[in-house]
Amino acid sequence: MTTRQPNASLERLFRESGWTMRQCAQAVNRIGTERGTPLKYQQPSVHQWLSGHLPKESVRPLILEAFARRLLRPVTHTEAGFPSPPANGNSHPTAVEGLIDLGTQDMDPSRRSVLGVGLFSVALAVPGWQDVVGRMEAFARNPKVRIGSSEVKAVRAMTERLSDLDDDFGGRYARPMAAAFLVNTVTPYLSADGSSETRKSMLSAAAFLCYLTGWMAVDEGAHGRAQQYYLKALELAGAGGDHNTYCHVLRGMSVQAANLGHGTPAARLANVAAESAPESTPRMRAFMAGQQAHAYALAGEKANALASLREAERAVDQAESQVGTFGGFSSATLAYSTAEVRYALGDAKGSVESLHDHFRLRDSTDMQRSKLIFASLLAERQLEIGHVEAACFTWGAVLDQYPVMHSGRIDDKVKKISSLLSPYLRNPLVWQTSERAVALCGK
Repeated sequence: MTTRQPNASLERLFRESGWTMRQCAQAVNRIGTERGTPLKYQQPSVHQWLSGHLPKESVRPLILEAFARRLLRPVTHTEAGFPSPPANGNSHPTAVEGLIDLGTQDMDPSRRSVLGVGLFSVALAVPGWQDVVGRMEAFARNPKVRIGSSEVKAVRAMTERLSDLDDDFGGRYARPMAAAFLVNTVTPYLSADGSSETRKSMLSAAAFLCYLTGWMAVDEGAHGRAQQYYLKALELAGAGGDHNTYCHVLRGMSVQAANLGHGTPAARLANVAAESAPESTPRMRAFMAGQQAHAYALAGEKANALASLREAERAVDQAESQVGTFGGFSSATLAYSTAEVRYALGDAKGSVESLHDHFRLRDSTDMQRSKLIFASLLAERQLEIGHVEAACFTWGAVLDQYPVMHSGRIDDKVKKISSLLSPYLRNPLVWQTSERAVALCGK
């Protein structure tokens, strides 16, 4: 009979983390919930892992991600004393095949529910611009199909329509359509023949569509899947020589990390996006600096956060017009960024003031989904500072428009209302708002 050997590698990571066994188990459970597969590990399970019992194969990536988030660096199977994961076949799919595989899984909404949402990784390897630029040869030519400027225009126009649907109705509504268009129409174009300029333009158009589809996945809470789309978007942007879209995607990845509470990775991605930006117009600087400010604040870097916020303010002031600003960054967006910075730095009251500024400055054409998300944040923070009835009125406006929205993020916000209001149910307005939210949760 052999004696099981303790996992000395995992023990080193555990000591480095400074966790208790209970905290380690809770971290793994949180990531399981985030992925859509809730776990109930407790202290004895961690003790078993440290003693040499091998966790389930499906759980090992969650453990690695938990330590990566805690230690702010990638953690491999080998470093944790786990066997290397099995190889996925002997062949490597082409760039187009990988995109088809990714999109096909999202085309059928009923099938997506059993696929899981994937695992968000703070240690994701993000390719640099020099790693992806000009790799158009990765997309082989099919001489039987030829594209021109009309096909490029069609893809860009369809992407705009899909973006409008996403804004008006949410990612759960629009993502199957975006994935179907990506797989059935756009991927054949990527392998089509055409002039060098046309093929580059098509790669650029596909990159932004891929980014948009990832953005929709974020809205559904499918964060691991979103990262896969973002990486494909970076690859496509590089192949098409589209530096602006490459930086736009990096910033979007920073927004995703920030919204999940990962300040340090968010700041790293925002900084890479800003440093890689090929132009330094006021609009671009505001777009980048506003996100840097939020990420820095979440990371606890107050001086950098305030410096970036001032840079964003100067850039917005310098822009000759707020119409058509890069990435939609405007005075209203700046007010929202200010609200997020103030809240992350502990100023809930100031955050409420800035959110009021945001709604005062919003344009009637601004996104419906962001309006509901930001209004939900406002209500939560109004409640936090003791403005209970004001919070109910704000939530009431959200609930008025909620039934037409198919957004995982807004679903989560509405589901929280009842528990947040539970200490104040003797107030008739509070009770009414709470009951209404519960009734609408099953829409």
